[in-house]
Amino acid sequence: MSRIDESRPFLAVNIAVLTISDTRTPAEDKSGNTLVERIEAAKHRVAARDIVRDEEAAIVAKLKAWIADPNVDVVISTGGTGVTGRDVTPEAFKAVFEKEIPGFGELFRWLSFQKIATSTIQSRAIAGVAGGTYLFALPGSPGACRDAWDDILVHQLDARLRPCNFVELMPRLQEHLAPSARTAKVSAAAKR
Repeated sequence: MSRIDESRPFLAVNIAVLTISDTRTPAEDKSGNTLVERIEAAKHRVAARDIVRDEEAAIVAKLKAWIADPNVDVVISTGGTGVTGRDVTPEAFKAVFEKEIPGFGELFRWLSFQKIATSTIQSRAIAGVAGGTYLFALPGSPGACRDAWDDILVHQLDARLRPCNFVELMPRLQEHLAPSARTAKVSAAAKR
């Protein structure tokens, strides 16, 4: 059973929040606000926030910029994970992934099934890693953002969670790269 080991230090993580929508404005971004509130309540840092249209090229460009930013450890997006013609978030994320984390989407849908039953099948929530940055794509509803954060991400982004968590793996995410290629991200993480 997972537990918080209070003898270990809490490590704040820098998280970028991306809302993917053709219609949302900052004033109407309830899902983005939900994520920001929870990130800050958990004592992590909101490193960046933006809204982009449901266009694969725009999403990929924003992801690549944040992946390259040594001050961004995690990107969490909301929106565009459904099955309509404009929902292209999973395709954009897959275009930048070095490794996919299939268990995230599976767990999200399992947890979501407990609340919205078979409607969860319409979600293509996805996660992966690229350039030493964790990437999570969530559905565009505040409820889905709450569920993903409260039931999965708040725990996995806490370095004190035992037996394991995403934070303790951060220094090793770029082991496959030459030392010079991984220096910036690792150096930035070490300074925190």
